[in-house]
Amino acid sequence: MSYTSEFKEFALKGNVMDLAVGVIIGGAFGKIVDSLVGDVIMPIVGRIFGGLDFSNYFIALSGQTATTLVEAKKAGAVLAYGNFITIALNFVILAFIIFMMVKQMNRMKREAPAAPPAPAAPTPEDVVLLREIRDALKK
Repeated sequence: MSYTSEFKEFALKGNVMDLAVGVIIGGAFGKIVDSLVGDVIMPIVGRIFGGLDFSNYFIALSGQTATTLVEAKKAGAVLAYGNFITIALNFVILAFIIFMMVKQMNRMKREAPAAPPAPAAPTPEDVVLLREIRDALKK
C-alpha cells in the first residue's frame, strides 16, 4: 500500500474528521469562555472585592517598580499570579460547561427509546401441518 493511499484512508476515517471538527469548535469555544471570564466575570469579581483588577496582580522578581504588568514584564521577570487566577477561573468554567454537556449527552443516551420488537417470523409450513395433525389426534 502506498503512502498516499494509506494517508487517504487514515484521513478519511470518521474519527479523524470528528476530532478535527472538535478541535476547531473547541478553539472557538475557548475564545468565548476567555471573553466571558475576562470581560464579564472578572470585572464583577473585581467590583465585589473593592475594584480589584486581577490582571495587574504580579510580583516583580527583578526588583523593578512598575504599576502595570506590561511595564513590569518589559523591565524583567515577573510572577503574574493575577493572570493565573483569571486563567484558572477560565478553566473551571470551561470544565463545568463540558461536564454539563457530557452529562446531558449521557442522559439523552439513557432516555433513547428501545427499538421496537422485530415482527415474528412466519411459522414454517411443515410446523403448521404438524400442529394441525396433533390437534386432529387430540380430538
